Amino acid sequence: MTIDFGDAKDVLERILNSYGVKSRPELAELLHIPLPTINNWVARGSVPGNYVIQCSLETKADLQWLVSGELKNVSSPSVTDGTLHGKELYDLMLASGGKAVLRRILDAYGFTMQKQLGDLLDIASGTMSAWVRRDYFPGDVVVACALDTGVSLRWLATGKGAPGEKAETPASNPIGLRKLNKYKLNGGSLDAAGEWWADSSLLSSDIKQPAFIEKGAISWIVDLGAESVSNGLWILDIDGNKDIYQVVRIPGNRIKVSDSKSEFECSTEDVKPVGMVTLTLTKNS
Repeated sequence: MTIDFGDAKDVLERILNSYGVKSRPELAELLHIPLPTINNWVARGSVPGNYVIQCSLETKADLQWLVSGELKNVSSPSVTDGTLHGKELYDLMLASGGKAVLRRILDAYGFTMQKQLGDLLDIASGTMSAWVRRDYFPGDVVVACALDTGVSLRWLATGKGAPGEKAETPASNPIGLRKLNKYKLNGGSLDAAGEWWADSSLLSSDIKQPAFIEKGAISWIVDLGAESVSNGLWILDIDGNKDIYQVVRIPGNRIKVSDSKSEFECSTEDVKPVGMVTLTLTKNS
């Protein structure tokens, strides 16, 4: 069986569209890969399957559409738990390669021997042995298998979830949007409150763990993965109570902390950073 990845430029354009970025440099920054690498994909006429998989898992864009530009009534294997993105997701995929991913591919096809897979896809047994020996992740084969069998791409690529988990449809996963965990800040507590869709263009590429947090008429997009306190607006945990504060660093590993009611100075070790605010949204009265 062969799979048509379409024109590399077109595939790349659909990946850009899915991430909500407008240029190759923006995509390079988002994925933490050199721009010449992306340009080389176009020159070679081939986009690596690994990055097609990553795009589908992160943006929930339909895998068939990413590969060929066609939307079909297939079981789109693009379910993800919404917690891993970017390099963390890519590293998880690579860590699930080798013998583990080969076993999942065989299971997806219902095969018991590597020879059966080799005969179907015209892959030499030595090539598959090399996957196992080098812990290699065969992205193109994973894409082909997901489209051919309809199993969950998330399970096939990472081993997480189940082979037959139901995929969300493209209609419920708009291209260019990203689903964030939503929290409410109330009485010093940060409570889970469902999910919130954000335009991908609102999220800078260096955000590690974006979340949507609201308190009254004000909401924030916050990077819960930020660890080192710096100048700016932060959610800080002070003696077990969480709230939004303006922070200014001063010499001696000390900070000035202020809100609308008070201001004080303390050591950076006296507070626990929960997340850094990257965007503030205010409702009109």
